[in-house]
Amino acid sequence: MRHDPTMGEQAQDWTRRAALGLLPTLGLAACTGAPGREPLKFWAMSYEGDYSPMLMPAFTAATGIAVDVQSLPATAAHEKLLTAEAGGAMPDVLMLYNGWVQEFATIGAIAPIPSPALVGDMFPGVLDATRVQGRDFAVPWSVAPQVQFYRRDILAKAGYAAPAEDWDGWLRMGHAIKRQRPDDFVFMLLLNWPDTLITMLGQTGATMLRDNDTRGNFQTTEARAAFAYYARLFAEGLAPKALSTEIQDPVAAFAQGYFAIWPTGPTTLLDLHRRAAEIPAERWGTARLAGPHGLGAVSGLSTSLCVSASTPRPAEAWALVRHLSSPASELRYQRLIGNLPARLSAWSSPQLRAPILAPFKEQMRFPTAAPKVIEWERIKLEIQFAAERVVRGVQTIPQALAGLDTRVDQLLAKRRALVEAGTLA
Repeated sequence: MRHDPTMGEQAQDWTRRAALGLLPTLGLAACTGAPGREPLKFWAMSYEGDYSPMLMPAFTAATGIAVDVQSLPATAAHEKLLTAEAGGAMPDVLMLYNGWVQEFATIGAIAPIPSPALVGDMFPGVLDATRVQGRDFAVPWSVAPQVQFYRRDILAKAGYAAPAEDWDGWLRMGHAIKRQRPDDFVFMLLLNWPDTLITMLGQTGATMLRDNDTRGNFQTTEARAAFAYYARLFAEGLAPKALSTEIQDPVAAFAQGYFAIWPTGPTTLLDLHRRAAEIPAERWGTARLAGPHGLGAVSGLSTSLCVSASTPRPAEAWALVRHLSSPASELRYQRLIGNLPARLSAWSSPQLRAPILAPFKEQMRFPTAAPKVIEWERIKLEIQFAAERVVRGVQTIPQALAGLDTRVDQLLAKRRALVEAGTLA
């Protein structure tokens, strides 16, 4: 775990300047740490869950409220949260991936935010993803837009100072690199990492669902264009027909030049800095992802903070959300795990002025909008499976997209019935 030399400074800043403003609705007993009080329960996933305990001492010191953090494995978190909701065992505060907010709001598991001030200075595109029927149910917290990490030295030998900014240019650049390095690949697009394809679908303007989001809509010109371009990168030998299990150390592969372009999120920054002995910082850079006709929107994994609708301590729970989403906490998190602040005000910090972060900041202004349906995570998996069948030559693109529509229609059957019955808007 990384040592953070600013922890004492930030804890002091939190205690002196933020505690009273952050806890306007708490009584004196909470602020003085009344004996016998149960800790607040906070659940989070992935790096956020692993490193959240490091953000809690300042909150406890300022308020007297202890926090019990449980880090959930990302692969099991969705089921565990649904089981907890059904069994009346939800934590007071929980992290949700933004794609899950619609679902948990729809089933009444999370409470709407009590004040617009909580989300007053967020990146607008990030905030839109957490709105359900015009109401805010979550506070955006940790944002991870995709950009392209690239090998400066490999691109330079092929005649490029920076990656191409459109799809045609990406292909030309890819073939120029391949001519220089015929035994290696250009793009790290692993078949079970669907985010780049999801981005391509959004960039072509594909509307992936139709009929009030109750049916699949993949047999369109836009979806065919995205699938065709994605498949072409593999067919022309620019990306390997491989899963992440076959390339278990992407950082090593990038360092060794097995790939020159890696579309991925900001946590990779920490990985590369930690392994500078393998790949010095001067050998790589970051740039916004290419789009069909130039730079455009991208997908990315973003998370938000929510309060359980059943918590018996809503004032304290929302105080914890205020603390975790404060600029000071978000900046500390950026140092710890690499993910970026959702608050615009945090970006005025000198910490985020490094040129390597500029493409991320710009990209956060142009997110692709995912369908706001409960079933979206499962639909993403079906998109991934369809794309793999095309890349491996098992199906043609028309066959894969027709099958994708059929499977998505099946996933949306319950939603379709509710809409047709007038139960769901």
